Amino acid sequence: MLKFLSKVKIEFNALDPRLPSCMEFLAQCNARKAKESNPACQLIVKRRTDDHPPQITVTFVNGVEEVFDATSTPAQTIRNMILEKGQLLETEQMFREAGETWPVIIPDEELNQPAPSIKPRKAEDKQ
Repeated sequence: MLKFLSKVKIEFNALDPRLPSCMEFLAQCNARKAKESNPACQLIVKRRTDDHPPQITVTFVNGVEEVFDATSTPAQTIRNMILEKGQLLETEQMFREAGETWPVIIPDEELNQPAPSIKPRKAEDKQ
């Protein structure tokens, strides 16, 4: 997960009952496997003393920053969202390295074409 990020900032008040998501996400970031995937990722923990809700801010390697409300978003959901965006970043980079334009534009006439049918194989064909 961290391999797609350049910075993670986790903010919470330790006495706030809404902090479990922050603590779980912090534990995931501190896991050996996560740290090894990107040792350069900066992890900032800000312990607050006010009523500001728990918050997780991530900065992707391309500079895009995203803020998550950790009171209503489970850590696993945040992790999955980061992985999805990371896969998009990898795909974009792959296209750019191959000299292709990004994003890929699919003509409307191709989008409206019926999908080719796939005939199931009969049992005797499989042998």
